[in-house]
Parts: sequence; structure tokens; C-alpha cells
Amino acid sequence: MLKVEKINVHYGVINAIKNVSFEVNDGEIVALIGANGAGKTSIMHAISGLIKTSSGKIEFLENDITKEPAHKVVAKGLAQVPEGRRIFSQLSVQDNLEMGAYLRTDSKIQEDLDKVYKRFPRLNERKTQLAGTLSGGEQQMLAMGRALMSKPKLLLLDEPSMGLSPILVNEIFDIIEEINKEDGVTVLLVEQNANKALSIAHRAYVLETGNITISGDATDVAKNPKVREAYLG
Repeated sequence: MLKVEKINVHYGVINAIKNVSFEVNDGEIVALIGANGAGKTSIMHAISGLIKTSSGKIEFLENDITKEPAHKVVAKGLAQVPEGRRIFSQLSVQDNLEMGAYLRTDSKIQEDLDKVYKRFPRLNERKTQLAGTLSGGEQQMLAMGRALMSKPKLLLLDEPSMGLSPILVNEIFDIIEEINKEDGVTVLLVEQNANKALSIAHRAYVLETGNITISGDATDVAKNPKVREAYLG
């Protein structure tokens, strides 16, 4: 579904992403783990069209999206839940969710809105509330619900557990699995909580200072001595 080939990302003279290649197959949850500053978010932004690569190629559903602007990438069926949620804090919960469907012209928007409320009952209870007044966990659910309203084939999740209590982290990861299994949405998950990410992923890649150093089935990656020492404690 997604094929990233030898991409490089530069910030001025700094080469933040160095010849990174990986792929995500239809129906998978793929985890991209690594320390802070390893370049995980830069990769997500490059895929989403939010930053430009200096070289390399990104293919989504066999279409070259390397130079596509972000709104065209969303229209093709790829949605990102950004790090730090980035909800519209001055809009209501419902307005935020409807913003997720802004590119859609089909007749099933209300049906999908109902589905989001069913999956996230707390959002239903707070649909008229300003999004900025929600708790961190509720904002994360809102950001995920908003992305789902765009009807994505591939969902990019950037640090979904950040700043959440352990109970909420478990709830969010259960929902990620549910979205993957029940809705058939493919997931690329960037996550510092390597334990949680590897527990639900099918495959995983480890990123260190802009390079992928380890890859394989998530269970094998979790058993790797280097990964255990660096990320799993």
C-alpha cells in the first residue's frame, strides 16, 4: 500500500532522514519506533506532503505522491493524526469531526459520524463542547475520530500515547487494533512507547538518527537484544 524508497529530508544543511526505505502492506499495523529526535515525525510529514523530500520516492497505492501537496494526499485516502493532537480548540467536538470530512462529496458522512460516536462514546457526550476543554485522552480520541472521518485507507498515527495515563494508553491502543481489524484500515504507527507499539504491530522498523537500523516481524524485533536494551527496559 505504501512504499518509501531511499528518501532524504534536509533541514538546511542537516540531513535528518538518510536514504530511508520501508513499506506498509494492505491490512497491516506497522510500527516505527525510535528515540526522540530520530526523525520519526519527519518521515510522517514527508509521507503526508507536509514537508518535501530532497530525494527519493514515496508511492501510495502505486501512485507517486512524492511531490503531492498535503490536501491531495488526504484525498487519495491517507490521513495523519499528528503528534500533540492538533485539534481545532475553538471549534466544537462535532465541528472538528465534520472538518475531517471536508474533502468528501459522498452521502455517507452522517453514517460515518454516527460510527465515530459509537466508537468514542465520550465524544458523543461532549459533541457540543469546545474541543480545547477536553482532557488529553479525549483530544486524542477526537484527533483519531477526525482522521477517520476522511475515510482513510491508511492511517498515520504520530505518538498517540503521548502525555496519557497508562489506562488511557491501553484504551487508545485497543481502539487502534479495532480500527485495523474491524474497519480494515491499514496503520503506520510512530510511537516512543515501544512495548505497546510492538504488542499490536505486525511488523516494525527501528529508526536511529535518520537511518533504519533494524526491521522485521514485530515479535522478532521485540526479542532483539539491542531493541530490548534501548527501548524495552
